[in-house]
Amino acid sequence: MSSAVEQRRRLVTAIPGPRSVAMQARKVATVAAGVGTGLPVYIERAAGGVLVDVDGNHLIDFGSGIAVTTVGSSAPRVVERVQAQVEEFTHTCFMVTPYEEYLAVCEKLAALTPGTHDKRSALFNSGAEAVENAVKIARVFTGRTAVVAFDHAYHGRTNLTMALTAKNMPYKQGFGPFASEVYRVPMAYPYRWVGERTRVADEAFEAFTSQVHAQVGEENVAAVIIEPIQGEGGFIVPPKGWLKRVADWCREHGIVFIADEIQTGFCRTGDWFACDHEGVVPDLITTAKGIAGGLPLAAVTGRAEIMDAVHAGGLGGTYGGNPVACAAALGAIETMEAEDLCGRAREVEALFTERLRQLAEKFDVIGEIRGRGAMLAVELVAGGGDESPNPALTSRVSAFCHQQGLVTLTAGTYGNVLRFLPPLAISDDLLHEGLDILEQAFVANA
Repeated sequence: MSSAVEQRRRLVTAIPGPRSVAMQARKVATVAAGVGTGLPVYIERAAGGVLVDVDGNHLIDFGSGIAVTTVGSSAPRVVERVQAQVEEFTHTCFMVTPYEEYLAVCEKLAALTPGTHDKRSALFNSGAEAVENAVKIARVFTGRTAVVAFDHAYHGRTNLTMALTAKNMPYKQGFGPFASEVYRVPMAYPYRWVGERTRVADEAFEAFTSQVHAQVGEENVAAVIIEPIQGEGGFIVPPKGWLKRVADWCREHGIVFIADEIQTGFCRTGDWFACDHEGVVPDLITTAKGIAGGLPLAAVTGRAEIMDAVHAGGLGGTYGGNPVACAAALGAIETMEAEDLCGRAREVEALFTERLRQLAEKFDVIGEIRGRGAMLAVELVAGGGDESPNPALTSRVSAFCHQQGLVTLTAGTYGNVLRFLPPLAISDDLLHEGLDILEQAFVANA
């Protein structure tokens, strides 16, 4: 892919450099302390797989702004559509005077999301908003109130989505009480399953269904919500077929099955959506992150009879489906289609997993390699046969990568997972160079 930013790593100062240090001082003076920064390097340009900071350093991007810039920063089709839309108009509020861009995004979502049934969509600003509205829709449609979520889940930072999210720090600490009628059940997490790992699918499914039956009652459940591959929880991939069993069980009991594809959607896992890999058709699907090339946009898409159950005026928001964000989404989706980014994600997976396997052979602190497409992770452990989580090593490895100009992210309920989300516009050369740095980080720290 063509890029105005030179696609190579180049360090001209320490990381962070002096201008970033100065800007961080301004941040501390003016931005609330609760808004953290994992790597206080201030970016002024980005394209493809490279971020350029205010000191002139070129950093390799293995984070994509947490799976947002899947098509690369400033992707040409996104820029072109956004510039054209800004010249025409920036806002009217779709609920007041609508516009075609909103319709075009909903049409694309109907065509691309799993299933051939009649679909409807509603557009919002963020993933958390999409999840909140999916729950609202499910409750209206079913006339029930209970919502079931899973261990290790992450669904957002609003009050309801914090209730759905499993991890306390930093997402929930001190913010309660949370929304009621939310129930948590075990997740099929093969590496950390307390029972027999070879039977995790059966045991986890039995634990899920029996717990719902005993503690909630199927007839009281409006929705079950799950990330097909859990994101913040540590890129946990359930056993093959398990997701479909959950979806089928929901359908059997008249429960709305919500797939939270906010991090997994839009080519990230090697399919348009992670559900596609399993042949699962959700009743509702929430999307955001990669949908609009970096602009804030989110959606709930689902079966027409469910989506249309809500009364007129019950869904919406002042900025939801903003025309500029919709234009960006159309440019991003056009890029994904034209560049076969699903295929590119599978190429990234092949390159990454081969290199990560080589690392695992050298360093027994790598307990597991997992993920799909360009959504991959390694879980770090004590090593020497001890599978205890190793968050300290995870932090050291990530910090080393940052100092060498490689943007990496951590994750996991126990803080011991390195997750990799490179933009699909990144070159193989940059991927290899980034993985070389990762290996150096293990040599220096493991």
